[in-house]
Amino acid sequence: MGKRRAARELALKFLYQNEFNPDDREVQMEQFCERADTHLEITEFMKVLVDKVFAHTKEVDTQLEKFSNHWALDRMSMIDRNILRLGISELLFDASTPPKVVINEAVEIAKKFGSADSPDFINGILDKVFKETGPPIVK
Repeated sequence: MGKRRAARELALKFLYQNEFNPDDREVQMEQFCERADTHLEITEFMKVLVDKVFAHTKEVDTQLEKFSNHWALDRMSMIDRNILRLGISELLFDASTPPKVVINEAVEIAKKFGSADSPDFINGILDKVFKETGPPIVK
């Protein structure tokens, strides 16, 4: 597995953990990275991904609701919701990774961590976001 995939998987795990305990994210992040015991390059990219999700939560969730046919976010599985948040934040706010790579990575992670329906669900939503929102807004 590549370093960026490993970082995306760690980001998903952190976002999942954060759903249960949203307090003091910075302390949680520090402890999470210590427990992960992985290369600095992986944890640094994971932090960038997580920070993008939290910096743009409102925009990301608005797009997620729009392109998921107005599903309530709390009706989605936590895994799917957080994979989509990671993917949408990369598609909208990071021009460094090609959109097709972002989508493919999200689908592969969904195959590993989601349900049988997750890969198709995630692919459909991220593909809509990619086609309808235009190039990333780099911030």
